[in-house]
Amino acid sequence: MEKLFCVGKSVIRKDALIKAAGRARYAADYEFAGMLYAAAVRCPKPRIRILSISDSRAKKVPGYVTLVTYKDIKGPNKWPLVINDYPFLPETEARFQGETLALVVADTQKAAKTAARLVEIKYRELPFIDDPLKSMEKTAIKLYGEDNVFSKFVIKKGDAAKALKEAHTVVEEEFATNYQVHSYLETQGVIAVPETDGGLTVYSSTQCPFYVLDGVAAAAKLGYNKVKVIQTVTGGGFGGKEDVPALVAAHAAICALKAGKPVKLIYDRKEDFNSMSKRHPSWSKVAYAADKDGRITACVVKYVLDGGAYSTLSPIVLWRGTIHAAGPYKIENVFIETYAVATNKAPCGAFRGFGQPQICFAQESLIDELAAKLKMDPVDLRLKNILRPGDKTATGQMINDSCGLEELIKTVRERTNWDDRVQNAKYKMQNAGDIVTGIGFSAAYYGVSLGAKGRYLDRAGAYVNIYKDATVAVNVGNTEMGQGALTVLSQICAETLNAPYKNIKLEEVDTSKVSDSGPTVASRTTLMSGNAIIEAAAPLREKIFKTAFDMLILKGADAAKPMSASDGVFSIEGITVSFAEAVAECWSRRLKMGEQGWYAAPHTSYNMDDGQGDAYVIYSFSATAAEVEVDLKTGVVKALKIHAAYDVGKIINPTLAEGQAQGGILQGVSWALYENLVYKNGIMLNPNFTDYALATTADKPEYDITFIEKPYAGGPYKAKGLGEVPLIGVAAAVANAVKNAAGVRIKSVPLLPEKIWRELRNCLKVTPSAP
Repeated sequence: MEKLFCVGKSVIRKDALIKAAGRARYAADYEFAGMLYAAAVRCPKPRIRILSISDSRAKKVPGYVTLVTYKDIKGPNKWPLVINDYPFLPETEARFQGETLALVVADTQKAAKTAARLVEIKYRELPFIDDPLKSMEKTAIKLYGEDNVFSKFVIKKGDAAKALKEAHTVVEEEFATNYQVHSYLETQGVIAVPETDGGLTVYSSTQCPFYVLDGVAAAAKLGYNKVKVIQTVTGGGFGGKEDVPALVAAHAAICALKAGKPVKLIYDRKEDFNSMSKRHPSWSKVAYAADKDGRITACVVKYVLDGGAYSTLSPIVLWRGTIHAAGPYKIENVFIETYAVATNKAPCGAFRGFGQPQICFAQESLIDELAAKLKMDPVDLRLKNILRPGDKTATGQMINDSCGLEELIKTVRERTNWDDRVQNAKYKMQNAGDIVTGIGFSAAYYGVSLGAKGRYLDRAGAYVNIYKDATVAVNVGNTEMGQGALTVLSQICAETLNAPYKNIKLEEVDTSKVSDSGPTVASRTTLMSGNAIIEAAAPLREKIFKTAFDMLILKGADAAKPMSASDGVFSIEGITVSFAEAVAECWSRRLKMGEQGWYAAPHTSYNMDDGQGDAYVIYSFSATAAEVEVDLKTGVVKALKIHAAYDVGKIINPTLAEGQAQGGILQGVSWALYENLVYKNGIMLNPNFTDYALATTADKPEYDITFIEKPYAGGPYKAKGLGEVPLIGVAAAVANAVKNAAGVRIKSVPLLPEKIWRELRNCLKVTPSAP
């Protein structure tokens, strides 16, 4: 096995000091000479016909500069994304409460917001839809196309209908999940700066600078070489800064071009809640069939996502959910149909897990119900049916050797003492007190990167430049947003070059300095940018290693002996040359010390008509067990401990991996138990952290996290991807634990106390006290 000095080690984060010391510069911290401020004028209703927009009152505000409407858009008034249905600014119709109708520019933020409130919108309310299932009815008003369906997919494998009819045991249930707000600490923010050549430099809090480049170039009708996007330090993303920063940046850019000065646009929390993307609410109907021995013979799924007013990333989110809808199981007969549907609510988009947590909640809840009906242990049922190397997924894709799901499940089973506790923790009304405890299980898998649906974006570039003093600058197109990318990618570069870790610096992401590397999403950064860095560093490594060897021979080393390289030192039998000395000699030899690298994911062959083929290049896997306590009087659930095991390939940085896992788990617990965004008649009722509950550190469970490394030959140092995996199975494990503890199956997320209390009242022969 290759001995590594930097990869696999818990080195200190590259950005730890500047963040701990308060020196990080977020978008709101940037200032430019003559800078103005923009504020949005927002739609007050779920759907309106815009009759007129007047700034006659707004003009009276001291510091007022101008009003920006759709008429100021230079290019086509369509935000370029998957489906170009979202206008940068609406012309005649606005489709959700909170949609930006126009923008006011003023010389202070306070003046801009005051003036924006004084802009008069004359409008006529239009009929609206706030229920995705009603939106699919033939008689529904038409918001998109002829059927209000943004996108639909299907997977057909075998004969699922026949298998259901012939099965020994069948279970079928309907499930629903609510929104989840990204709740990043830093709201959306951008500064657009006009340049003397007529172009723009945009400073954006974003996961995806090249999406921002697309949006700004389109709205401003500028060539890409006239727009430079620089990512500012980004205070959290979780998917919420994938697509929508492009829209926010386009608004700031048009304001800046009209005003002729830099313009800053920073959202407050309420407008961020009201107008930005969220996790899609979902409805699903899932059926599993099994033979008498517990072998799953069929899976049938109907899965519907509430896409909101515009499609944004719904087609891609839906596709990922479709691929994973049957679960991480070997099933010969599968029929899956999925839909992303239009409603008059805030558009939904990317969120950690990307359409998979919703359907995982349904399928893994139902697996437990199938186990109960078969009188089997739910872990035994999973082990009987899980994917192993050589098995095929619902899409017919062969699973390769980088699959540790069986080991993950057995590990969690052992660490929880499952076999004893699952029996003893079952709810027994005759001897239960007010507080009961339970344990629940889930299994999941996750296709790393964008897969067949997004294969044209699955590429990344890197530029590695070694200076004469042996410090190294690295430019990549994927971003740091708190997950530790700066550190992990620095470790990969250091390992490849045999450079000291302290010598490596990743530069701020600048679209003018590196090729379009796709989005920082889908747990793809380590895989894509890591491989691109290795490609760039490989020829530099060859030069440095050869030069170091030559220098060692000149020092008297035996040329027949192997040279070792570790932590910036080259040696042969005790004779050494440092990385800095080797680099200096390379420069003396006039060798090229800067190189570009490019990595494109292997091609995947997938048939969109029947959903068969290779959906993703590689998968990561998880097994999760949740221990909970339930108060039978109030229905309140507390997550006590989460046991989890992950196969994400080689762990580049164990401490960061542990942090990613803990963060994903807590985000999953928060979605499962607390987060409940409420709409009534198309109006969001709780767009703030006062009324929208989140898990805090006081709610965090105890963590028991294990990584089992199943190397992926195509990954940088055999890594796959981690970021999204820990969240996916949490809600299902919590729901299964609640069933184990209290005997009630809650089929919707979040598992609010009132839902559990009502189920206890309705389903058990007890009368709980009112909460």
